[in-house]
Amino acid sequence: MLFKGAATAVITPFNEKGIDFDNFALQLDIQIQAGIEALIVCGTTGEASTMSEQERFDAISFAVTRTKKRVPVIAGTGCNDTMHSVLFTKDAYRAGADAVLVTAPYYNKTSKRGLLEHFRVISSSVPIPLIMYNVPSRVGMNIDPEIMVQLAKSCNIIGVKECNLNQIADIIETAPDGFTVYSGDDCINLPALSLGAMGVISVLSNVVPAHVARMNRLFLENKIEESRELFYRTKNLVKLLFIETSPIPVKKAMQFLGYDAGLLRLPLVEMEEKNAILLKEELLKLGVIK
Repeated sequence: MLFKGAATAVITPFNEKGIDFDNFALQLDIQIQAGIEALIVCGTTGEASTMSEQERFDAISFAVTRTKKRVPVIAGTGCNDTMHSVLFTKDAYRAGADAVLVTAPYYNKTSKRGLLEHFRVISSSVPIPLIMYNVPSRVGMNIDPEIMVQLAKSCNIIGVKECNLNQIADIIETAPDGFTVYSGDDCINLPALSLGAMGVISVLSNVVPAHVARMNRLFLENKIEESRELFYRTKNLVKLLFIETSPIPVKKAMQFLGYDAGLLRLPLVEMEEKNAILLKEELLKLGVIK
């Protein structure tokens, strides 16, 4: 198992010149110090689809160097084209990533056989593990459990970041030993854990990393009531972090916390003022800011 507990899909602070590595280093350090078990770089939350190939490589390489093997660094390398995903995956391996996170091909919606080939080709291109990312709302298609099981038995595919709560039980029931399910959405973190998931890949933990790390740790230690209490405490904050397209709200939340989260890249734009007010009010209510 690559990690157990909470991992953070980290934001990428951009400035006018590119990646703001000073603030990126600060974010990575904060996450590790708070008890986060792994870091996902160049994911959706990191705005990877707006980054050049060189920026992706530099971000992953920097994260690997900065973390110094304290936690695994998992690189997002999925895109709509299999061969480009292979290129990104090879670059991530060359940059020192411990594993890669790969989506189903968005826009180029394919068949079940196409999905099998997509993941097989990417997985076979490098010796490091691959975690599938099933996020139907983003890519327009679902990765069925039967596909995951076939891939887990024949490729170096070790788990899934799963956003479809309805199929988590089926995956866990049928997948081979060693295949790990992680909650792919903060709003289903607790239900996913109750079905047998081993943690979460979180957006919320950018804002409250110690909270998310503790919530997952408590559940995995069978301290269910304490974990549930923490889950419900930030339930409304999670809703507000997705009131607009992520990572718009999470970057705004980071700004409210006093961090330089950097610029958003088009087509993402600044959060609407009415939504920003709601987000700030919730952070004040929780005592995250004063």
